[in-house]
Amino acid sequence: MEYRYGSHTVFQIEYHFVWVTKYRYKVLNGDVAVRIRDLVRETCEAFEIRIVKGVVSKDHVHILVSCPPNMAPSEIMRRIKGRTSSKLFEEFPHLKKRYWGRHFWARGYFCATVGQMTEAMIEQYLEHHLSLSRTMILKWNPIKTRRLVDAYPDFQSVIQTLRL
Repeated sequence: MEYRYGSHTVFQIEYHFVWVTKYRYKVLNGDVAVRIRDLVRETCEAFEIRIVKGVVSKDHVHILVSCPPNMAPSEIMRRIKGRTSSKLFEEFPHLKKRYWGRHFWARGYFCATVGQMTEAMIEQYLEHHLSLSRTMILKWNPIKTRRLVDAYPDFQSVIQTLRL
């Protein structure tokens, strides 16, 4: 598991994206496929998105990316699809005839998060910390805890929850 670092963050966020050509035309071959691969790489590099793996098929593209936490999946796809579409129309005139509406990619995309931690691992981690917090509250000075309970009636329900 490789973590990435920002100025105030440590993160590991990965998305699997799949998007298709408009009408599922099988035009992603030869020079067009190579150019799409290069454009996706350039776009991702410009926005600090790391490509873990990627495949360009005849009518769709798969990529697995690691991105910073300030980028939403929709923003990533907007930038990749928009930039590749406009550049492809500039460089390959035969695509303009096939896609007369200047829309190279279909409207939607598939996105799934990829994680290294399972739900069971997170529950175990939280349970471990809950048991630690119970012992810490019990080991703290009980007089101070009672004073907090007296001063804040809602705090008593939190204490009761932790003791269960």
